[in-house]
Amino acid sequence: MSTLPTERTPTERTKIKRHPERAVYDRETVHAILDEAFLCHVAFSVDGQPHVLPTAYGRDGDWIYIHGSAASHMLRSLTTDVEVSVAVTLVDGFVLARSAFRHSLNYRSVVIFGKARFVSDPQEKHSALRTITNHLVPGRWEEVREPNEQEMRQTSVLALALGESVAKVRTGPPLDLADDISERVWGGVVPLRLEPSAPQADQHVKAETPVPDTARLKRSTRS
Repeated sequence: MSTLPTERTPTERTKIKRHPERAVYDRETVHAILDEAFLCHVAFSVDGQPHVLPTAYGRDGDWIYIHGSAASHMLRSLTTDVEVSVAVTLVDGFVLARSAFRHSLNYRSVVIFGKARFVSDPQEKHSALRTITNHLVPGRWEEVREPNEQEMRQTSVLALALGESVAKVRTGPPLDLADDISERVWGGVVPLRLEPSAPQADQHVKAETPVPDTARLKRSTRS
C-alpha cells in the first residue's frame, strides 16, 4: 500500500467552502481523528435510493476498513463501483454564545470520498478484521478466539483509501457580536469527554477470571 503525502492538495470534493479556516488537509490530523473515534457513517446511493450505514472501522496506514455480514444488501452494493462518502466526528464541547444564532460545537471531523474496494485476499481480510477489533478494544484480538473459516465466509470487508479526505476542526470560545458581549448572559464552552465506565461481567464469567486491561479501554494515539 502506498503512503500519501503529508500535506494534501484539496480536491473539488474536499475543499471546504464554509468556514475554510477550519479545514485541515494534513495527513497526521486526519489519522489522529480517525484513531481516536470508533464509529463512522458510510453514505452512498443505489438506484436513486440514499443510504447511510453506521458501522465500526479500523485504520491501517492510508486505508480504513469496514466490515459486515456477507449477506448485507448494502455492503454488497458497495462492491459494485459505487461512490461513497464516509464521515467521522468527535464532539469536544458545547459552545454557548450570548445569542441563539451563534451557538456552536467544538468538534473534530473527517470526511472521506472514494470507491470502496472489496477485500478478497484472505491474508488482508484477516489483518483487516484484526485492525478493526483492536481499534475498538486495543489488544482484544490477541486474547480471544479468532474467526473460523465459516465466520470468515460470513463476513465481508471493504477498504477505502484516504487519498481524498479532509479534516475540519473548531476550537475556542463563542464568536459573539460586540453588542451581545455587554449583555448579562453567560457565555463560554462546556467541554465534553467520552470515557469508559467500569467493566460489567456477564453471567458466564467464572469468579476467578480477572478483568483484563483490554476491558478498561486504554486507547492510545498512533501515527
